[in-house]
Amino acid sequence: MKGDQNVKEGAIVGAPATRKQASGAAAEALAERFLARRGLVVLAHNVRCRGGEIDLVCLDQGVVVFVEVRLRTNPRFGGAAASITLAKQRRIVLAARWWLAGAGRRHAGRPCRFDAALLADLDEDGVEWLKAAFDADGS
Repeated sequence: MKGDQNVKEGAIVGAPATRKQASGAAAEALAERFLARRGLVVLAHNVRCRGGEIDLVCLDQGVVVFVEVRLRTNPRFGGAAASITLAKQRRIVLAARWWLAGAGRRHAGRPCRFDAALLADLDEDGVEWLKAAFDADGS
């Protein structure tokens, strides 16, 4: 399944989605609508490579935007933003580089940005959009 962009690693083909997978997919669809209403054009969904993944790849006025969508309904362990650890950022950057070198190579010369769409529930009015949430160097 190397480079397969449509199969979750470890998922059983044909098996129904778990509740967590279904709510994650709903959050990603909600974030996509939210961003599209603000003028972003979605270029790719669920980009996966060995060691990394990106929920959404968008274009925002000539800037390639890699978006991490986080749904955290229970703030006990920190909110959605707290769940984007340095290790998670590195996996997103790895996948972004992989995408720019492959499927997204026509966009490789454009500036890039790493955003986050944070949700406490599945309500578009509650989406918190963090532009430039982190940099490729982990800052």
